[in-house]
Amino acid sequence: MTSVHIVGGGIHPFGRTDGSTGLDQGVFAIRQALDAAGLDWSQMEFGYGGSSAAGAADAVLPRLGLTGMQFINVNNGCATGGSSILSGYAAIKSGEFDIGIVVGFDKHPRGAFNADPEASGLPRWYGQTGMMLTTQFFGNKINRYMALNGISQQTLGLVAEKAFRNAEHTPHSWRKTPVSLDTIMQSQMVSDPLTKYMFCSPAEGGVALILASDRKMRELGLSGPKVRAAAIRTRPAGSFEVFAPALEIERGKSATQLASAAAWEMAGLGPQDVDVAQLQDTECGAEIMHMAENGFCKDGEQEAMIANGDTRIGGRLPVNTDGGCLACGEPIGASGLRQIYENLEQLRGRADGRQVDDARIAYSQVYGAPGISGCVVLER
Repeated sequence: MTSVHIVGGGIHPFGRTDGSTGLDQGVFAIRQALDAAGLDWSQMEFGYGGSSAAGAADAVLPRLGLTGMQFINVNNGCATGGSSILSGYAAIKSGEFDIGIVVGFDKHPRGAFNADPEASGLPRWYGQTGMMLTTQFFGNKINRYMALNGISQQTLGLVAEKAFRNAEHTPHSWRKTPVSLDTIMQSQMVSDPLTKYMFCSPAEGGVALILASDRKMRELGLSGPKVRAAAIRTRPAGSFEVFAPALEIERGKSATQLASAAAWEMAGLGPQDVDVAQLQDTECGAEIMHMAENGFCKDGEQEAMIANGDTRIGGRLPVNTDGGCLACGEPIGASGLRQIYENLEQLRGRADGRQVDDARIAYSQVYGAPGISGCVVLER
């Protein structure tokens, strides 16, 4: 049976790059990935890619060469990157193609995301009354979770402190200066209980990954981690997701719970097998809740795990080793692919200063509005 491998990766640093468009950053990442693998653009048989605010991803084609390749634009909110790699994985797994590229890039204006309620099937008044404000939703959701499961505000702060410490050693991160726990806790309150250092920021960046079948990989003399699983799931009835107008009495599982379960089954592995994980951390509460939703612990166990340093580099489950969204920012089209790029670096032993010892299994999970989650499992 055909297996799928990541044989090359490229990244444009995240943050703010004046004078460089989102498209420029996507093209930069593609060229870096091709150079890393010693390949030419003309060898790519397909492409999948997405951008939210920087134009259609297929705009890379005139810049790189009009070869007639198949290219499909992907738009799935913050889960665009996870959706792109799933598409590329399926294209090779089916036997239709042997090698191709997935790319994501974005360049968001400064300030909070300005979501359109009607684009998510909600009435315009929902946004006019402030209900569409993601910072408000995240604050409400983690407040409820903390009350039900005994999570303290200091634990939120420890998540942010870890992120900025990890990012100090990450070439592609935006925020490279460590921030003390006291500074995080005492900073401006945005949406109770989340202070300004507990949120990520819309950003810029680009990521490209080259996927190949095992046969093509050997033919080209390349190597790279195997994609053991790639799964995308949407929200079921009763789930409490971003842009949800109400919390239903009859609760359903989350999109993340469904996607992670599908990924574990596909991979034939479980959370206990993972050496390093990248989890969606739009804000600190998201990382905490996603630890449980992906099966790495039970609800409430995060308090002790984080206090004990389990999620730090050197702990039993290092999480968001490059600083995550908190320190890298979130360019929507590129964010999910950044997670996989970081896992690629970890599995290749090239994450200097933040390297997880002997990492063999790497996991990533990206979440997007209005309730979409994508999970990818890689094996060295």
